Amino acid sequence: MKKNNLTKKIFFALVLGVTLGIGFLFLRENLIQNGKIETWNMINSILFQDITRPEAAKAFGIFYIIGQLFINALQLVIIPMVFTSIIIAVTNIQDSKSLKRISYKTFLGFGSSSILALVYASIVGMMAYKAKLFSVSIQNVSMTGGATSSNPLMILIKAIPQNILAGLSNNGNVLVAVFLGISAGIILNKMNEEDSIIKKGVVELNKMSQIFLTFVINKFAPIAIFSLLVRTFAIYGIGYLKIASIYFVLTAITLLTFLVFGYSFIVWISTGLNPIHFMKKISNVAMFAFSTSSSAASLPLNTKATIEKLGVDEVTTSFVLPMGMTVNMNGTAIMQVIATLFIAGVAGYEITVFNLVTISILALLASIGTPAAPGSGAIILFTILTGMGYSNEVAVSAYAIILGINRPLEMLLTALNVVGDSAVAVYVSKSEGKLDLERYHLEEEKLETVK
Repeated sequence: MKKNNLTKKIFFALVLGVTLGIGFLFLRENLIQNGKIETWNMINSILFQDITRPEAAKAFGIFYIIGQLFINALQLVIIPMVFTSIIIAVTNIQDSKSLKRISYKTFLGFGSSSILALVYASIVGMMAYKAKLFSVSIQNVSMTGGATSSNPLMILIKAIPQNILAGLSNNGNVLVAVFLGISAGIILNKMNEEDSIIKKGVVELNKMSQIFLTFVINKFAPIAIFSLLVRTFAIYGIGYLKIASIYFVLTAITLLTFLVFGYSFIVWISTGLNPIHFMKKISNVAMFAFSTSSSAASLPLNTKATIEKLGVDEVTTSFVLPMGMTVNMNGTAIMQVIATLFIAGVAGYEITVFNLVTISILALLASIGTPAAPGSGAIILFTILTGMGYSNEVAVSAYAIILGINRPLEMLLTALNVVGDSAVAVYVSKSEGKLDLERYHLEEEKLETVK
C-alpha cells in the first residue's frame, strides 16, 4: 500500500511539476517579449536561481535549494551503501568445498549474462546517441564540467586508494568502494569468525543506509522531484519532454526484449533446454517482481517457483537466488547504461568507445552494490554520473527527469533482475546434474497434481 501511495505521489509530482514548469516557461517567454525581463528576473531569483553562482548572492532559489538538498541526501548514502552491500555479498559466499564449484558456476552465469546485457544495452544506447535522439538545444546554460581528455583507464589505477578514508570520502570513487568492499569481504571470510563484531557492524551500517535511503525517498522524493522538474522546464523548456519520452520508450523496449529473448537465449545456450518452459513457469514471478519493484520481496515466490516448477534443487536455489538478489542486476545495468548515454547526450558530453567501456564497467560494478529495494537503480546511477564527471547543470536536470519518470522502468527492470537469478539457478543445477528434468518439462497443470 505504501509503495503504491509513493508511486502515486511521484506520478502526481511528475505531472504537476511538468505542468507548472511549462506554465512558468510560457510566463517567462511572455514577460520577455513584453519587455518585462526584470519581473522574470525577480521570479527567477526567488524560485529558480542557482544560489552557488557569484551573481546569485542575494537570491533565494527556493526550488533550487529543495532539489539540491535531495540530491545531496542521495549522495550522502552512496558510498556506505555500496561498500557495505558488497561486503555482505562476499561474506555470504560459503567457503566449504561442497559449494566452491557452485560458487564458480554461479558467478560465471551472472558474469556471462551481465556481459551480454551490457553489450546489448551499449549497442542500443550508442545507436540512439549517434542518431542524436538524446540531443536537445538548450540556451543560456552552463556546460562546464565536461569530460576531460585524460586517459579513461586512469579510473582503474584510482580504484586502489593510497588512503582508505580518503578513498571512501569521495562519491566519485565508486570503484574504490567496490575494491575495498570485495577485499574486506574476502578478509572476513578468511578470519572465519561467526560472531565477528565487524560483520555485525557492516550489516547494521547497511541497514542504516537503506533505512535512510528509504526515508529520504518516501518522505522527500515527491516534493524534490516536483521542485526539480518545475525548475527544469521553467528554465530549459519543452525540449526535455521529447527526449524524456524517447529515453522512456527506448529503455522499456530494450528491457522487454532482453527479458523475453535474452534470457530465453541464455537458458537455451547454457543448458540446451527448451526456454519456452522456463519463460512460462517464471512469468508469475516476473509479474510479482514488476508489481512490487523489489527483488527482496520477490525472493520467497521466486524460490518456490524455481524449486517446484523448474526442478532446481534446494541447495543450488538457496545459494544462487539470494546471491543474485544482490550481485545479479542485469536490468539495472541496462537501464544505467542507456540513462548515462541519455544524460551525456542531453548535457553535451562526447562519448568515445573508451567512455562507453568505462560506463559499462561502472554500470556492472555499481549494479552489484544496488540494494534489492524499490528505486535503488536510479539512485546508484548517480555514482556512474559522478565517476564519469557528468555533473554540469544540464546533466543534473536530466537526472531529475529520470528520477521523475523512472518508476515504471524500475518495476520492469526488477522483473528482469529476478528472472535472471532463476535462469542462472537452472544453469547451475543442470550443470551439476541435479535439475529435475521431468519437473522442468512438466506442464503447470500437471504440476498441481504432482504436488
